[in-house]
Amino acid sequence: MSSEMSLRYGVNPHQKPARVFVEEGDLPFEALNGRPGYINLLDALNGWQLVSELKALLGQPAAASFKHVSPAGAAVAMPLSDAEKQACFVEDLDLSPLATAYARARGADRMSSFGDWISLSDPCDVSTARVVRREVSDGIIAPGYDPDALEILKEKRNGGYRILQIDPDYEPEPMESRQVFGLTLEQRRNDVLLDRSTLSNVVTENRTLPEQAVRDLLVAQIAVKYVQSNSICLAVDGQVIGAGAGQQSRIHCTRLAASKADTWYLRQHPSVLELPFREGLSRAEKNNAIDMFLQEELTPAEETFWEGYFDQVPERLTPEEKTEWLDGLMDVALASDAFFPFRDCIDRASQSGVAYVVEPGGSIRDDMVIEACDEYGMVMAFSGVRLFHH
Repeated sequence: MSSEMSLRYGVNPHQKPARVFVEEGDLPFEALNGRPGYINLLDALNGWQLVSELKALLGQPAAASFKHVSPAGAAVAMPLSDAEKQACFVEDLDLSPLATAYARARGADRMSSFGDWISLSDPCDVSTARVVRREVSDGIIAPGYDPDALEILKEKRNGGYRILQIDPDYEPEPMESRQVFGLTLEQRRNDVLLDRSTLSNVVTENRTLPEQAVRDLLVAQIAVKYVQSNSICLAVDGQVIGAGAGQQSRIHCTRLAASKADTWYLRQHPSVLELPFREGLSRAEKNNAIDMFLQEELTPAEETFWEGYFDQVPERLTPEEKTEWLDGLMDVALASDAFFPFRDCIDRASQSGVAYVVEPGGSIRDDMVIEACDEYGMVMAFSGVRLFHH
């Protein structure tokens, strides 16, 4: 360990020099392989906080897939169905619990996870390393690595894969600062602990929260704490299935998160699982093909490009077929980092199977939002905790 590490560059390649350092003591992590960049560290340190909070609260191995300082996916270790294994491209692997958590995190939004930074709550085992080895990824952070897993990871990116090991006992100081335009801003870091108590103030007529709903609301809430604001997260079965990040309008956040959740579920449709891909396609190319398969309409140029992915061009799903399949997406949990100013977010969320909601509350239109939830039979809790992240 040392007190300083030079970085490849800052946010952009022309922003040199760049470094990470501490005023006292040593850095809480070390590079076991490769050399991280500025954004790599933002992803790694945010991701580590997310997975360590999930593990501490739920007691299960957790993983996150970060891109541009927001999680594309996050999950705890819950068993995968056969369809989910196929949709995540891991049907041929024997998965450990930690590997299952990462397969779920990566599978939430495979298009966005291309070139991700991986965060693991537990030491990386061989099973997880084998999943990571076959995916396009920038780097990984974990509290440790099995020797054989480390050797597998070191082979990635022609030996340049970035591997960070963090001290799991590290606790930062309560105050944090950052510089913007030569000025220093300081605040208490967001060390609020999210647990079942944030779900105790149920404000809807329906007050029934099954244990799986509690788990999924906490997964969504902890994830949304590390999503660039404004933000919405949808979760089910212990994993984030849609994140809407960095939008100025909350309805746009909701539409984005819900559309990603719809895509996640549609990827498990039999027509998608049985797509006749041309031999030799990479997983990334298959992801592109699936994304285009699920679009309502393609331009002539896109149509020609898309057809090249297949030996026999499949017929795309009709809107009616999509709607029928999406009717099976149920019991989804939603977390919002701030209050809903209008009921439109609830109306959109209802179309993607949302049954449970947690948000801070405090809008002058809270009564209208509660009324909307009651119309759909949703359970909503006011946490009283805003979770903006910038």
